[in-house]
Amino acid sequence: MADTMKEKTGSPGQDGQPPLTEKVDLSIMAPALPTAETENVVMRDGIRVHPQPTADPLDPLNWSSFQKHSILAIIMLKYFLFTYLTTTTVASFPDLQEQYNISYAQVNWTVAIPALGLAVGPLIFSSLADIFGRRVVFIFGTVMAFAATIGAAKAPDYGGYMAARFFQGLGVSPGSTVGLAAINDMFYEHQRGQKIGLWVLAIDSGLLVGPIIGGFMNIVSPAWVQWLTAIFFGLLLILELLFMPETLYPRNHMLSQLPLATASDEAGVDIEKVGRRRSDAAAVNLPRTKKLPYINYKPVPGMRHPKVYDSIIRFGLTFKFLAVSIAIFAFCFLWYWWILSVITMLPAAYIDYKPQIQGLLFVGLLLGTLFAEVFLGGHLSDILCARLAKRNGGVRVPEMRLWLIYPAGVLSAIGLIVWGISVDKGYHWIVGQIAFFLFAAGIQMGNTVVCAYVVDCYPLQSMSIITFYAVLLNLSAFIDPFFIAPWQLGSGWTWCFAAQGIIVLVGALPVFALLHKYGPTLRSRTGTPTWVNPEFDSLS
Repeated sequence: MADTMKEKTGSPGQDGQPPLTEKVDLSIMAPALPTAETENVVMRDGIRVHPQPTADPLDPLNWSSFQKHSILAIIMLKYFLFTYLTTTTVASFPDLQEQYNISYAQVNWTVAIPALGLAVGPLIFSSLADIFGRRVVFIFGTVMAFAATIGAAKAPDYGGYMAARFFQGLGVSPGSTVGLAAINDMFYEHQRGQKIGLWVLAIDSGLLVGPIIGGFMNIVSPAWVQWLTAIFFGLLLILELLFMPETLYPRNHMLSQLPLATASDEAGVDIEKVGRRRSDAAAVNLPRTKKLPYINYKPVPGMRHPKVYDSIIRFGLTFKFLAVSIAIFAFCFLWYWWILSVITMLPAAYIDYKPQIQGLLFVGLLLGTLFAEVFLGGHLSDILCARLAKRNGGVRVPEMRLWLIYPAGVLSAIGLIVWGISVDKGYHWIVGQIAFFLFAAGIQMGNTVVCAYVVDCYPLQSMSIITFYAVLLNLSAFIDPFFIAPWQLGSGWTWCFAAQGIIVLVGALPVFALLHKYGPTLRSRTGTPTWVNPEFDSLS
């Protein structure tokens, strides 16, 4: 794929953006397709859309809004269970300690172990999903998680329980990378912020709803916390089998066969006017999406596939692309992992409350998450980027996403500091709820912004980028429970959580400010990856 370079000069400080005086790889912003045959492009508001649509009704971009959002709902349910299963046992900590005769630190590890499975899974399943498709990997993972959940409910000892918890996380892990890949298959770049925001809402709400439901299920028994989770996985499996078609589409190959804009058309066609320019898709004899076998066990035709181990190799190579690696490292290890500090330490902070009441204390976190997504999340990010792109001569730059990172970091820092003080001083529980609301709102905003930003940096390599993100995010969630209890015991509630808030303010936010200014330069100097997603990589 040939790189397209352009010298773009902007006014210093125009619209708060850093002046774009360096050479910028336009394939990062509005990626060109790897084929030279398609000269005409589909536009929206004067900006080239990505991915470029075909005239094929089997193209996921052309499916009805209802079907696309139904599939999105299934993906969100899986991503919700991705974290729900990790934290739903929090309210059962005292019973698990008694059942398995373990310490509080050891029971904390029951939250960490599923996160390890969530971190390992993307390295295994990402390439498989690029070879055999999204659907079969989703179904296989759900079956694994379903079986492991039954094992966790019946585990006779601590070792068996921990093994089952690991495979729970491994089985549900396709909800991250494969789920976002399916979203990218169905939606355009200018819709990405909102859809990623909903996807992030699923993972963040799963973290918080888990303890609420788990607290009430614990009234029956700790085992029934797992049995209810098994029921959820059974429901998910039915939905995947009945309502989730394959979304991996040989886009590059089909664009050469069924372009929406023909040679006689104008160079730029508005996306709202291309419906009348359909051609005969039946002329292309290639099984794809809904025409693939019900359970597909062969490589999806019409594209070049990665090797099974390529996801591991590409994970290592992604460290080179500093705009992505720095953003993800800063978010995961200077910001995001503090949510595990709050979740795992809440039972110890409110030790006098019953498990059911402890579960209800997660409501503040849940409300903050929902508020941020509705009013401050992905849709607002899309609107902001669209306006800034118009003011920047129609050129969309990934750093336009980062304006929302600053209020997000401030909200999270304030929430952490206030909560630590409220526990130490014994303030009324409502103070802690307000702190939780602020903290969760900041986490939701930050997570949405970072995900959208790193995908916008390299949209043709979105699977590898999100694999990198998912591995490090869940690795941070795996590590945190091992050190948070000793840290709190040694420093006290105030300084333990105030330090976390300060790290967000003086650690994470300055890093993102530097990325905001120098991100285009970093991408220009590090270049683009030598691989692309299979849908953009034809066999010829």
